[in-house]
Amino acid sequence: MFARVSTYQPAPGSTGEPSSETIKNVLQLPGCQGIYYMLGKDNKSLSITLWDDEDALKGSEQAAKAIRDETSAEQGMAIRSVEAFEVLARHIKGAS
Repeated sequence: MFARVSTYQPAPGSTGEPSSETIKNVLQLPGCQGIYYMLGKDNKSLSITLWDDEDALKGSEQAAKAIRDETSAEQGMAIRSVEAFEVLARHIKGAS
């Protein structure tokens, strides 16, 4: 499994939380397993998308960038970084 982690700076007074349409568009990308969105105390937010494998991660780059750019522009959010990681372990209590 692989992950893409994007860091954002939401506009003042905004959480930058993605719309249901944005989430739907991300989850429809081939190989996408899920998305997490988090807001930190310093008005910094992160999105983490999970992918079946490295091919799915790489194959989604252009579409994910378009979704990220469009959503950020709509919400007045700055994209600070986008990084890819291999997920070496995953443990969620109560999940198989």
